[in-house]
Amino acid sequence: MDTQEQELEDIELFQKHVSDRFTELSSPPEDDALLSVSWLHRLLDVFLCCEAEFEAILIMDRDPSQLSKPPFDRLIPEFIERAVKALDICNAVANGVDSVRHCQKLSEIVISALDQNPLGDGHAKRAKKALLMLLSAMNLDDKEGTHVKATERSWSFGRRGVNKEQIAGHFRSLSWQVAKNWSSAKQIQSMIYNLVAPRGAEASGLPSPIYTMNVIMIFVMWALVAAIPCQERNGLPTHFPVPKQLNWAHSLIGLQEKIADEWKKKEKKGMSGLLDELQKMEKLAQSLIDFTDSFHFPGDAEKVKEAAANVSELKEIFGRMDQGLTPLQMHIRNLGAVNLG
Repeated sequence: MDTQEQELEDIELFQKHVSDRFTELSSPPEDDALLSVSWLHRLLDVFLCCEAEFEAILIMDRDPSQLSKPPFDRLIPEFIERAVKALDICNAVANGVDSVRHCQKLSEIVISALDQNPLGDGHAKRAKKALLMLLSAMNLDDKEGTHVKATERSWSFGRRGVNKEQIAGHFRSLSWQVAKNWSSAKQIQSMIYNLVAPRGAEASGLPSPIYTMNVIMIFVMWALVAAIPCQERNGLPTHFPVPKQLNWAHSLIGLQEKIADEWKKKEKKGMSGLLDELQKMEKLAQSLIDFTDSFHFPGDAEKVKEAAANVSELKEIFGRMDQGLTPLQMHIRNLGAVNLG
């Protein structure tokens, strides 16, 4: 087999592996829901596997001077430029994990207050304050409340009332400093700009995996921005064109459509992100705040039982976040370093 035949075979195998990996991602098991912490870990693993295989195709047994000739003298610099932009997104999203962790810490206070038998008025009052702060933190817009850094202790619950301005100010004072006009949505848009699928003879040659890797990189960055609170996501694209005839496109387009549908709902509701754990936490918090708002000792037995079940579910979510958030943050930071390398 000559070099050209081997390259074509390697490219075909790469495309098949991409298809297989995204097919697995598109049908996650029940305990590994779309955009959950564990699913995002799998997404990043898929990206790293695809990138390693792509790099092998790009450099193995190849004369480096070939990559300085058309069309590679254009395609390679464009790919590198997107990789640099992806690094910025990785840094922003990794810092955004801190705001998720802050919500997790508030949920821990709720659990501690309500996981009592018997449950007293003081417990319910403490839980209600934490729940108000949790829901306010979840509903800050991207200009007000991203990248909050974890603190050693929670805010004082001695304040009278909780309002959005207080919380936003706290978030801003602890935020990761980025340029005020930096926008994760615009960063994604700039990565999509001028991305064109190869045609003719290029469609079966080396430009094909370069295009594939560009799409994978953009999709992964887009999914991370949608899931994790990140600066200025207003206007985040909900679609970027991928030719359906490509053998790996079907599963990726399916994932794109699912996430885009959820994002459109998010923009209407003002939620902090599509992370599965955050969405479930918000629903539980809404239910528990209704409970604490009307609770008076000893409370209605049925409502107390229902609240206990919600607290139990909140515990499970807290446990998954406690186990997965720090490794996810490290995974994202490492992804940025590897991607640029």
